[in-house]
Amino acid sequence: MRRYALHAALFFLTLLSTLFAGAYYIQDYDLLAEFPARVLPGLVKGAPFSIPLMIILGSHEFAHYINSRRHHVEATLPYFIPFPLNIFGTLGAVIKMKSPILDRVALIDIGASGPLVGFVLSVIFCVAGLSMSNSEAIKPIASGEMSLGGSLLYVGLVKLFVHADLAKDAVNLHPIAVAGWVGLFVTSINLMPVGQLDGGHISYAFLGRRHRLVSRIFIGVLAVMGLFFIGWLMWAVLLIIMGTKHPPVMDPRAPLDFKRKLAGAASLVIFIITFPPIPVIIQI
Repeated sequence: MRRYALHAALFFLTLLSTLFAGAYYIQDYDLLAEFPARVLPGLVKGAPFSIPLMIILGSHEFAHYINSRRHHVEATLPYFIPFPLNIFGTLGAVIKMKSPILDRVALIDIGASGPLVGFVLSVIFCVAGLSMSNSEAIKPIASGEMSLGGSLLYVGLVKLFVHADLAKDAVNLHPIAVAGWVGLFVTSINLMPVGQLDGGHISYAFLGRRHRLVSRIFIGVLAVMGLFFIGWLMWAVLLIIMGTKHPPVMDPRAPLDFKRKLAGAASLVIFIITFPPIPVIIQI
């Protein structure tokens, strides 16, 4: 039981920090001002954001875990990462693989399963949340206010379910829609074709040693995009620190069947349509 204690503690801390974020940032409920009498009701207000997000993150990582076990790869349970200073209350979740991966088939199954599951759930929550969202004419944005940038998919969903003209209207997002947006963003980050990210696993399965060149080119592109959104420059530095090298599989000659090629192609398409060029816009 002791080995599960850290996983459980991180899960509940992340749940708490996302509830706080959902109440404070998404629902505009000041928990500190209401402390201690109305903290619990305030945290409940954060649930429409926190619960969908935790479901997305948990399902993503458990998809990795289940496929790791299916291919006889030793892996840990998910480590959730609480981060109260983040506007979303978390930096996501990870699992750690402790043994080599047999072949490219296993690499695709393990690498693609998390983003594919997370993507489907994120779209479901986006649709549900956007169906409860509304729009209004754009007003002058006060200093310090933030708006979420859109990927191709998210902009399309907003137009379809909110019926907003984004050139003229501001969308008041339901907390479930915000959770769906975060899920799509997490999916796109994981699918970046770098190092040992999920996208890196998929890229290595298809490209082998050329994967490292793709990683370096992509980091360079992110650095250039940092001229328009400073966060991408920070990500470029982080990815350099994490490394672009991918460990080899035990049997690199095993062919990829149609199912795995389709999963790889689907992952590439999902990355393209979920990647927001400017994720967050903050009025200075």
